[in-house]
Amino acid sequence: MNFIQSLLPAIEHFHVIGYWIALFAALFETTIGVGLILPGSTIILFMGALAAKGYFDLGDLIWFAVIGAIIGDNINYFIGKKYGLKIFKNGFWFIKPTHFKKGEEFFEKHGSKSVFIGRFIPSIKEVIPLIAGTFGMKRLPFMIWNIFGAIGWSLVWVLSGYFFAQSLDAVKMWLTRTGFLLTVFLVVFIIFYVLKIILVKKGKEFFTFLYSIWKSIKQAIIENMEVKKFTLRHQKFFIFLQKRLDKNNFYGLPLTLLSLALIYVLGLLGGIIEDIINSDIIVFADVRAANLLAVFRNAELTTFFFWITLLGKSKIILLFTIAAISVLWLWKKRSYIIPLLISVIGSAVFTFIGKIVFHRARPDVAIYYENSFSFPSGHATIAVAFYGFLAYILIRNSKKWKYKINIFFAGFITILLIGFSRLYLGVHYVSDVWGGYLAGAIWLIIAISISEYLLSKKIENEIVRSNIKKQIITAGIIIVSIGLYIIFAFQYQIPVLAQPQKINKIVVNNTMAIFNSDQLKYTETLLGHRQEPLSFIIIAKNDQRLVDLFKDAGWTLADDVNIFSVYKIAKASLLKESYPQAPMTPDFWNSETHNFGFEKETAADNVRTRHHVRFWKTNYAADNGENIYVGAASFDSGIKWGVTWGVTHKINPNIDAEREFLFKDLQKTGKLLNIEKMQFVKPKLGSNFAGDLFFTDGKLYLLFAK
Repeated sequence: MNFIQSLLPAIEHFHVIGYWIALFAALFETTIGVGLILPGSTIILFMGALAAKGYFDLGDLIWFAVIGAIIGDNINYFIGKKYGLKIFKNGFWFIKPTHFKKGEEFFEKHGSKSVFIGRFIPSIKEVIPLIAGTFGMKRLPFMIWNIFGAIGWSLVWVLSGYFFAQSLDAVKMWLTRTGFLLTVFLVVFIIFYVLKIILVKKGKEFFTFLYSIWKSIKQAIIENMEVKKFTLRHQKFFIFLQKRLDKNNFYGLPLTLLSLALIYVLGLLGGIIEDIINSDIIVFADVRAANLLAVFRNAELTTFFFWITLLGKSKIILLFTIAAISVLWLWKKRSYIIPLLISVIGSAVFTFIGKIVFHRARPDVAIYYENSFSFPSGHATIAVAFYGFLAYILIRNSKKWKYKINIFFAGFITILLIGFSRLYLGVHYVSDVWGGYLAGAIWLIIAISISEYLLSKKIENEIVRSNIKKQIITAGIIIVSIGLYIIFAFQYQIPVLAQPQKINKIVVNNTMAIFNSDQLKYTETLLGHRQEPLSFIIIAKNDQRLVDLFKDAGWTLADDVNIFSVYKIAKASLLKESYPQAPMTPDFWNSETHNFGFEKETAADNVRTRHHVRFWKTNYAADNGENIYVGAASFDSGIKWGVTWGVTHKINPNIDAEREFLFKDLQKTGKLLNIEKMQFVKPKLGSNFAGDLFFTDGKLYLLFAK
């Protein structure tokens, strides 16, 4: 590490030479024989990392690497043209006949595209240009695929080094709440990936097995004598039913399934609209989910999800739609163009009307300002309508089961990420995104129905032959589209960031006046259901004074929920070890997550049992200007497994005993100016979010800290 640090100043002074080093490293990467012993990719990776530290211009470095890669491949190509057959037979330097055999098989399998694909495969990239020259590949196709490959290879290695170097500083992020969120994402994607592998390998067999069972059951039902008698008495109905299930006729099974899907989605959308209009339980969940996600925000992830959310922006959708239409026209798949336009335009119009009709305000925790209303989410709608239809086209025209599954998951994850980006950025509620998904699904189903109808009218599918020219044009359209998206994302001006509103403290003469509704007297679940009533109100000068009070009482401030703390508490729970600052699951009061968690270990000296209390900072102040905090105490008596919540703590039902235990500890500090105990709610039996029962006399302590 010291060697690298001492090397950096030297590189800074000779950065112009560095660009030429990049060029020659890329050149010799594939030049015959040299690429097997010269780590050209590693050099480019390292220089990309230096660019992240400001020692090279990123754009210049990429261009030098691209030029070097193109020259190196062309040297190999001309050597192959002149000496290829001789080298094939005897080998040359470090390249043995086995290398050529491997490369030859790759070239025969992929044809001209192997010049591009082979660029990214070790032990193949060194011989593919040579083989292309030996087999007499035409110069123009070679140059086109060679340029694409050189650009792609340079971007992969330079940017990998660049972003890796930048990410070194972001390692700290994994020790924050954001790291916990990233871990959750990682686990979800691993689950999807494993599911995809299973479907690729065993899915076709499984569905074939299910279909054979269905055929057997169907045959058994048809041959049943009672069924035969029943069908004879109701022939018209069964003839109608048979036509509806005819998979060879568009008006049969395809239209039946599409109609059922449309009716089902319309029902779901109607249900969520009714919930929003009636301010049903989903509205309570929306606010709490938005507040909870705001806790996990981070600058790096905000930037990432801003890039993701741009995939649903109208200008990008217009760009990609034009590109898709161009490709469909080129490959004579024009039956898809009208349905694609209907899906895109229909969803956009529906979203526009929906926002005007419902006039739902955006969440208060939005990172930046949006000028339109909140319901439904236009990004979520267009994600399903556009990217879903693209996935449908690709799946329908793919012959291999593997490709169909891969396309499905790629489309599904893209749609999922776009929707989640709206939640993470705080510009939509969960119900907005869900409503957008359903609205998009409606137009997707309509578009697929029209597409299937148009395809069914074709007497026979026109055979479209693939050729190098179409492949190159298609690749060019895709690369240009992605390039324009990247340029747009870099140059796009983020809307005015929503500045955190300065909370003006509301001064109250009577502290109990803040509880203007019974709901505010209780903690809440994510869905707004009441849990334990509050057991403490503490009036303190500031946050630090509150923390110091609990510290003097022998209580510890709990760690934030992050990947490190979650791992630590899991380990401590498993091994029955101590963890005095163990994190607490988020809890809600007045739709907000708790601001402070305090805990104290028991004689058992392990994390499975602990005294703990959560506190919320209100926007109220006493008449002396000091802050008002509210809290609820309970005792973790052990660990339990729940189907819904997984491994979690189990609370002792006698929450009054924990209230009294905490009060005695606070009283011993001698830092309480005044103490009041009052009847706060009626005696109550209830349960918390994890289903643990509790009972209480409903009393509360009002404490004034020095």
